[in-house]
Amino acid sequence: MTSTNPTRRRMLALVAGTTVAGLAGCSSSGGQPGGGTDTEHLEEESTEHHGEATEHHEEETEHHEEETEHHEEETEHHEEETESGHSHEEGGHGEIGDPTDQAEVTMKTEDGEYHFAPHVVRVTVGGTVTFHNESGSHSTAAYHPDNDRPQLVPDGAAAWNSGLLTEQGATFEHTFETEGVYHYYCKPHETLGMIGTVIVGEPDAHGQPALEDPPEELGEEPRHKIAQLNERVNEALGHTH
Repeated sequence: MTSTNPTRRRMLALVAGTTVAGLAGCSSSGGQPGGGTDTEHLEEESTEHHGEATEHHEEETEHHEEETEHHEEETEHHEEETESGHSHEEGGHGEIGDPTDQAEVTMKTEDGEYHFAPHVVRVTVGGTVTFHNESGSHSTAAYHPDNDRPQLVPDGAAAWNSGLLTEQGATFEHTFETEGVYHYYCKPHETLGMIGTVIVGEPDAHGQPALEDPPEELGEEPRHKIAQLNERVNEALGHTH
């Protein structure tokens, strides 16, 4: 009978235990280089993704703030135009309103353009319109045969002609005694469309020389401007075609 050496059995058992412990240690590392765990790797990816999302949100917030600022600037610009009574939109400025005893019209040169502002005013019979020269050199004169122009004022109405106003702040005023619709122009800038309108009282739109088709002799730009003014006047008088 052969007997096994007790010392040899203990050595084999020790070697086997060490091998098993080593395999267990490998398994617990999760297979990640450097001994990192799957949980740590997921946490790193989540943190990185969160940082990218936060940065993207900040960019969107900044873009939204820029759009809001731009909208506020446009609103402010629109309010400034409304307060000044001036707009480059064709046809004129705001509501014409009811007749008043006094009205004011500004004559101005602005950004290379020439304007009466507002384009249309309305006064009572016997009311007065005061023209103020704000900038540039301008005049105000009725479309009247006395000014060698076609008649675009009521029959029997008096003409007016301020002459050229060259000084800033210079004024001219005219009192309107005859009810009706009056077109007037700036002599230096008539061909560029610097034309305005005065409505006096509560006239009937029918039979108003000013509201007929603009004369061919005036040229394209003045005729175009008068046609726009007539649309506004007809609307104000409740006259639609």
